[in-house]
Amino acid sequence: MPLDLSAIGKKIGPVTTKYGWKDVVLYAVGVGAGFDELDYVYENRLKVVPSFAVPSVTEFFAQVVALSGADLAGILHGEHELILHNPIPPEGGELTTEGTITHYYDKGAGKGALVVAEATTCFSDGRRLFTNILTIFSRLDGGFGGEDAPKERIQFPDRPPDFEEPARPSADQPLIYRLSGDTFALHVDPEFARLSGFERPIMHGLCTHGFACRAVIKHLFPGEPERLTLFKNRFTKALYPGTPIETQIWRLDEGRAVFRTLNAETGEAVIDRGLVEWIGREEAEKRHTKAEIRLDGRVAIVTGGGGGLGRAYALELARRGARVVVNDLGGGPDGTGGSKGPADRVVKEIEEIGGEAIASYASVTTAEGGEEIVRAALEKWGQVDILINNAGILRDKTFAKMTGEMWEKVREVHLDGAYHVTGPAFRAMKERGYGRIVLTTSAAGLYGNFGQANYSAAKMGLVGLMNTLKLEGEKSGIKVNTVAPLAVTRLTEELLPDEMRGALKPEAVAPLVIYLCSEECPASGGVYSAGMGHFSRAAILTGPGAVLAERDRLPTAEEVAANWAQIISLAGGREYHDANAALGGMLAGPPEKASPGAPKAAAGDGNVAQVFERMSERFDARAATGVEAVFQFSISGAGGGEWHAVVKNGACQIGQGKHAKPTTTLKMADEDFLAMVGGKLPPMKAYTSGKLKIEGDLMKSQLVQKLWRL
Repeated sequence: MPLDLSAIGKKIGPVTTKYGWKDVVLYAVGVGAGFDELDYVYENRLKVVPSFAVPSVTEFFAQVVALSGADLAGILHGEHELILHNPIPPEGGELTTEGTITHYYDKGAGKGALVVAEATTCFSDGRRLFTNILTIFSRLDGGFGGEDAPKERIQFPDRPPDFEEPARPSADQPLIYRLSGDTFALHVDPEFARLSGFERPIMHGLCTHGFACRAVIKHLFPGEPERLTLFKNRFTKALYPGTPIETQIWRLDEGRAVFRTLNAETGEAVIDRGLVEWIGREEAEKRHTKAEIRLDGRVAIVTGGGGGLGRAYALELARRGARVVVNDLGGGPDGTGGSKGPADRVVKEIEEIGGEAIASYASVTTAEGGEEIVRAALEKWGQVDILINNAGILRDKTFAKMTGEMWEKVREVHLDGAYHVTGPAFRAMKERGYGRIVLTTSAAGLYGNFGQANYSAAKMGLVGLMNTLKLEGEKSGIKVNTVAPLAVTRLTEELLPDEMRGALKPEAVAPLVIYLCSEECPASGGVYSAGMGHFSRAAILTGPGAVLAERDRLPTAEEVAANWAQIISLAGGREYHDANAALGGMLAGPPEKASPGAPKAAAGDGNVAQVFERMSERFDARAATGVEAVFQFSISGAGGGEWHAVVKNGACQIGQGKHAKPTTTLKMADEDFLAMVGGKLPPMKAYTSGKLKIEGDLMKSQLVQKLWRL
């Protein structure tokens, strides 16, 4: 199965991982730490080996492999770049990782391919901790006609290394290291290792990577792992457990060194082209104590910034170091009139607290106005990093009495206004490869409100705009989110009761918006409610529904009525990242209901026997051209059993029991199998976690997803 070239740029995540101090210690022991490095293994004085950042996102890497379609029998870790933004908290917490496949490189037929992916991980408090740039060497996937990877040279000094650190990983080292998350069978299963071309299970490249990381810290900035900012290398040779190694280090200048790790028996490099960078002790201390989200060097635009929420946003942006364009036409709540006063007053407030700001009085309701607002930022500071679309008006009236002018004026400010300003800002952000855009929706748009059809339609339209911009901005580092605020402003002061006004200050909404505008925020495409210090996420869910069509027969209205309860149920509902994913969910259909007495399915699907009863119907004969194989499914558990599928001459035959000569055997527990079939357990995750075991022809096993729509 060739690489999926369409996977480049598709968002992966957010993937969340929780860890505690025991996970930190287990990793340290797994990469060779012991009594001579108590800071890595003793909870009373614990520090994190920085390379812990790599196995902590193992699930993300598994999704990269699955999404790319790389042949499992030929994948190796080729290169890795780890960038540390902040110290990793040793006490533990939750990590959120998002990223994408960025490149495919073709080494040529028979020479393999490179799959490059990048992921950024944030801590539960929003701090950006680290970025992993992973290069997978896919030995069996070359020759697809792509470009070769650019050449990169790291020059080693022509002199003996400044430091040498010998080590001898245990013969059982992979058994310890794999408990940190990388349970790939290549490192534990002798038969799998032989099928992959090795005499026996090999060391995890990332285990050796951890040994090397400890070595460079020991010699370059001993006892201070928090000073590491970059750790980059290439994996060049496999290493068998128990083989002694030696890490050689050359200091280049202050804060920079190169390294490599050798097989001490053969002298061959197992890790090469290593580059390490670190910061001084004083700077590391600043990073360690820094808790505030800063926006220094950023340029922000706030529309409707002359009062209420816009004023609160503009002031807080400035307090955190951003330079701000305060845009406000200065009109009334209904959009009539105009004055420079509101924008000028906020600019003055910003300057009084030591910030930088300029005023803009252009209207967001025209393309010329939007261009003028963005141009003001570019001419003054040369960039646009943040845009908060906040301008708004109200012209409330019941729909039966609403005039065309009322409809158009509200739409022009809210929806068209966001379009006019976001267009030029988005283009400027794409050129720089970075941006944060916040759109403003409302509970009226999300849920409806009497007398506000115009306002509700415009506000929900902004959610649709965000859903597309989040996709189009992914490759350019642009994150787009939407906030539904509840606060006392010029638009709402007549609508909200007096007793609530004290709690409904605009300043109570600003913290969420500031976070969405920050580099630390990993989210894109979210809708968030904020008010009175309460923050939450809103989302569109799609229920599993019901399939009423049968082959060439269309369903009837009476069948819809009879199945209405199942159609409208949101039990087991899910979110979709884009329209294609939603369409895929519809084509896949809902999971089957479990029959009485059947084991509970993790995915809500039917029992195992029902899955195999329907396999012939789900067979794709077009994908079977040239395929001849026997797939044996060994499903354990109370609801399990043995089934086999014979594929030959473009057809398949399903049988119960063991086949005499299976090409590939797939082994799973019944609940895990149903979870995988139901879409709740990705096949790659099932495999790397050990829930799916494959015997026989590993490459043929990858055809299962292609041949059957399970």
